[in-house]
Amino acid sequence: MKNLIVVLFLLGGLQASGDDWVTWGGDNHRNMVNAKEKNLPDNWEPGGMNVKWVADLGSQTYGNPVIAGGKVFVGTNNEGLRNPAVKGDKGILMCFNESDGKFLWQAVHDKLASGRVNDWPLQGVCSAPYVEGNRLYYVDNRCRLVCADVEGFSNGNQGFQDEKHNGKQDADIIWVYDMMDEVGAFPHNLATSSPVVLGDLVYMHTGNGVGESHVTLPSPNAPDFIAVNKKTGKLAWKQSAQSKILHGQWSSPAQGTVKGASQVIFAAGDGWVYALNPKDGSHIWKFDTNPKDAKYEVGGTGTRNSLIATPVIYEDKVYIGSGQDPEHGGGVGHLWAIDASGKGDVTKTHGVWHYGGEAFGRTLSTVAIQDGLLYVSDLDGFFSCLDAKTGKLYWKYDQFAACWSSAMVADGKVYVGDEDGDVAIFAHGKTEKLIREINMNAAIYTTLSPANGVLYITTRNKLYAIANK
Repeated sequence: MKNLIVVLFLLGGLQASGDDWVTWGGDNHRNMVNAKEKNLPDNWEPGGMNVKWVADLGSQTYGNPVIAGGKVFVGTNNEGLRNPAVKGDKGILMCFNESDGKFLWQAVHDKLASGRVNDWPLQGVCSAPYVEGNRLYYVDNRCRLVCADVEGFSNGNQGFQDEKHNGKQDADIIWVYDMMDEVGAFPHNLATSSPVVLGDLVYMHTGNGVGESHVTLPSPNAPDFIAVNKKTGKLAWKQSAQSKILHGQWSSPAQGTVKGASQVIFAAGDGWVYALNPKDGSHIWKFDTNPKDAKYEVGGTGTRNSLIATPVIYEDKVYIGSGQDPEHGGGVGHLWAIDASGKGDVTKTHGVWHYGGEAFGRTLSTVAIQDGLLYVSDLDGFFSCLDAKTGKLYWKYDQFAACWSSAMVADGKVYVGDEDGDVAIFAHGKTEKLIREINMNAAIYTTLSPANGVLYITTRNKLYAIANK
């Protein structure tokens, strides 16, 4: 099972404009849009034209690249053997120099002894870190929230004094919050949540899910999402979904302001979207993304879906598509626009529009919305452009490959990768205009990250920095 990423420089005499990309989606809203970037490339050749640099990763990479403070961070596995002394299957977070791709340091995480039920082989670290100042926060393969120093050990040991790996090219861990030990979480196959930070708190899913039977929850009383103090690593609050978790929980939280009030949005493994008060985790509203007659069947043959995509907050609405573990294959999916201003169960009253049935399949993809246009792909590889206000379909493109990636909109272009390794590039607009497709020679399971005039793409085994020259 494969479960489920500010330095200015001169390019050809033109100054690239833009900013760092400090988390997956750029900020807490998780909208896969960068409205600041200019002069981004729409043509390149892997290993050739417009490739600024390329770095080797592990053999499987599901982490989205994050760019902050002159560094690029990405989760992968240990098959790249950056440190030959560290052998075997590990979860790895790598750090590279933004300007030239030089490898700087890596965090190494041993696999859980329980094996694939909690920590699937070779999947590495799938969480995209959140970078704030000199700290980064991510969830490792052992279901732990990790706080690390962005400099590694190059500025001395700032946190733990007994790291197993403490050389110049190793991570300097500040603190760790173990969700399995502290709150009893039982991640199904892997913990993958990419956290968000607001004030002094870090928010994330615990990944709590079913056991090897795929039926029962080994930890039914464990919370599904938590907030941890970013300075101390102590639990601030915990909260759970209110319906039964169907399988696993691999989504990530979003955070934003709706009608002047802050909300943290969690897409849970029971198929419901929950809005919580960021201060104490109390419920604000909830929305069921499945029809009431939908039934979940072990193995994915049923019609009730969980939520793997990450919610997007845009103009007081929450947008999200439903899906299942990609090993379950395709099936009917549902894409929703939800009015986020309600209270309590708003399923019957606050669904702004719905796009689904035969028109839209199960999805892992997070939406991108700009100028009232919404872009999203389903697992079967049908890439759609819709009206964000009404759900009207403007156009649909067949990628002819499975799609795990989320689209990225930047500089008037729309980029989306697929499992065949193709990056499709479209002109942003109501009319389908494919600029070109570029094959990257390996599968793409992640979202492109634009920062400071450069596009960062992680394929299965490489990290590319691509810029116009």
